[in-house]
Amino acid sequence: MAEQAQYEELMRQFSAFGAVRRELGRILPSDCPSGSAAVLTLLGRHGDMRMSRLAELLSVDMSVTSRHVAHVADRGWIERSPDPADKRSRILRLTPAGQARLDELSRRTAQLLADRLSDWSDEEVGELIRLMARLRADFGDCRTATPSRLDAPHSETPRTPHPELEHTTRTPA
Repeated sequence: MAEQAQYEELMRQFSAFGAVRRELGRILPSDCPSGSAAVLTLLGRHGDMRMSRLAELLSVDMSVTSRHVAHVADRGWIERSPDPADKRSRILRLTPAGQARLDELSRRTAQLLADRLSDWSDEEVGELIRLMARLRADFGDCRTATPSRLDAPHSETPRTPHPELEHTTRTPA
């Protein structure tokens, strides 16, 4: 187990990480704020879904999700169709224009990361991915971490074109 001083330094690093998030946010096109990018990212990763599932994945309430969905739908990036199982619900799906926007966001983000991490080795980038995925999994897991879980490798790697969009807050940046 790490020492108290290490956890305190980790807290300082988390606080300073806001600068990375802000820079990633700056590369978003003006017509695609972070909440909209999150909607596109999740639909791209998980496929068609109901608004309730999207709200769950965004970790925001339905009113916030509805605003994000309206924004991307108004731009033609998603379509909303009746759910055959429940006509009161809507199924959301990416349109070709939405997929093109998502591909553009992915390219922009990958280029920024490649520029900023150009002096990192492939192994260092891989280790960062592994550790961030492990941290996210441990925070996303409601169970108490046990030593055996901490030692277990986490094979999941994040596939979000815009990593900080994985967990959007109630107030998009």
